[in-house]
Amino acid sequence: MCGRYAATANPDELVEEFEVEDDRSVEPVRSILKNPQSPPPGQPDWNMAPSKQAPVVLTRVPREQREEGYAGEPAPVRQLRLLTWGLVPSWAKDVKMGMRMINARADSVLEKPSFTKAALSRRCIVPAQGWYEWQKSPVATDAKGKPRKQPFFMHRADGEPVAFAGLYEFWRDRDIEDKDDPDAWLTTFTIITTDAEPGLDRIHDRQPLVLEREDWATWLDPTMTDRDEVARLLAFSRPGRFDAYPVGAAVSSNRSNGPSLVEPAGIDELDGVVDPTTGEIIGGGAGAPSTDGPNSK
Repeated sequence: MCGRYAATANPDELVEEFEVEDDRSVEPVRSILKNPQSPPPGQPDWNMAPSKQAPVVLTRVPREQREEGYAGEPAPVRQLRLLTWGLVPSWAKDVKMGMRMINARADSVLEKPSFTKAALSRRCIVPAQGWYEWQKSPVATDAKGKPRKQPFFMHRADGEPVAFAGLYEFWRDRDIEDKDDPDAWLTTFTIITTDAEPGLDRIHDRQPLVLEREDWATWLDPTMTDRDEVARLLAFSRPGRFDAYPVGAAVSSNRSNGPSLVEPAGIDELDGVVDPTTGEIIGGGAGAPSTDGPNSK
């Protein structure tokens, strides 16, 4: 958690929604994928997975303003960039570490060496329509005898865009001598997670940390390095913002894509699914109380 999400907006929509000043999503960037990304980076992706390049909002002084000879006063600019999902720290020997760092826990990012510096000065927002999670059935099993997993889609009930709190890092490939070569650098991100709120905890015990619009500017400000203020934002919680419903099994394949992935699953597709709102079992024993979640006690 969070391992899949829907990034369904076009760059021009994100520029407007997140008040981006500098759209750099068309710049060439290094990819770690063996095969071309599908859909191509920057296009709406209904099944965003780790190691893909995704649109990310960050505030940073542009490189040209940091170079020697720049006449003006360097100023941070809100940018839209394509970053690779899976944080690779600057000190990592290779990019493989990123697959183990797609998420960072809100309660420990200020203490863990892999995340501390980024949490204090390299924070970002990962735009999404919503995210997926797989619920383990307390009553139904699959063909292997393991708990059946039902995918769910979570999104904001008010229709607002989902703004995941994230961190980003730069990794330098020392095998490429020319530092101006786009492949010499890999810029990566991680999504911060927190405890799942009541209801969503019937699906999974973790959820992404989703920021409200009034906190976007503070979170993105690279000059805001006060640990107490960062900790306040990391502890943010406002239950009741999200709706969740089961979707079809197609999303479980990273080759699947398209708006059909977020369409609600039919009742005939459900077996032993726990309703996140009521705790009731749906399909294959409907009406039975669940043993999971706070309302079952």
